[in-house]
Amino acid sequence: MKDFTGKIVVITGAASGMGREYALEFARLGAIVAITDVNGEQLAETQRMVQGITSAKSLSEVLDIGSEEGVAAFADKVKRQLGNAHVIINNAGIGGGGAPVWVQNNAQYRTTMQVNFFAVVNITKAFLPQLLTNQEGAVVNVSSVFGLLGTPGTSDYCASKFAVRGFTESLMVELADTPVSVHLVHPGGIKTNIAKHSKNGAEFEEKYLKTDPLFAVREVIKGIRSGKQRMIFGYQSSLLRFLTLLPLKLRNRILHREMSAMRDPEHYGVLDQYSSPRS
Repeated sequence: MKDFTGKIVVITGAASGMGREYALEFARLGAIVAITDVNGEQLAETQRMVQGITSAKSLSEVLDIGSEEGVAAFADKVKRQLGNAHVIINNAGIGGGGAPVWVQNNAQYRTTMQVNFFAVVNITKAFLPQLLTNQEGAVVNVSSVFGLLGTPGTSDYCASKFAVRGFTESLMVELADTPVSVHLVHPGGIKTNIAKHSKNGAEFEEKYLKTDPLFAVREVIKGIRSGKQRMIFGYQSSLLRFLTLLPLKLRNRILHREMSAMRDPEHYGVLDQYSSPRS
């Protein structure tokens, strides 16, 4: 897909960060946007910003995209009010519990998977018939560089992003002979609010989240236009991609050393009893 003029673009997680920038950039390109988020106040602000750019009709919906029924109703509403979608941007996500496996509770794993993975499945399945009906379309699923390798204290987040990767790569093959392109995005350190509510969120943001969200959005749009199926960009993404090429044992040592400063002594102190003095 080269031209987005008059095309209907569905964007999740549009209240802030990359989601908001997707909405604004597609509006600048002449698209008709349908945006959703759980944060109604900030979503309304995004909608006002979109309306300041374009006079085209748009749609804004406060929605829990983890709800299969809610997503199905939203897809019907988009079709009724705007027409069949052409592009879906599965951007919404949360940062996870930010704790090691032995501290993380199963409820947090379920929450992270519901928002980061099952919501992607819900949106894709609800809107894919619309894209196929149009005989034109693009599915953009946002994983993470943490969908390429596992990092300490992020097992729920990494699991969800690995799941997005597997789901999307399968979908690429399944839709290979259709007019719908599928794109898998692995952003590095994009400056968003994703770590805002985690215990070391401010420190993590300062150290790792540096890339402008608009730069990331424009990279994705270039990728859609060129048909690029995998996109890896953002702060430290090249380094992390390189680490995936190393032997697993060496990679894990490097990651352990790099992220050790972010570890919470309260969580990791439980391991002290298993540590033996080095001779």
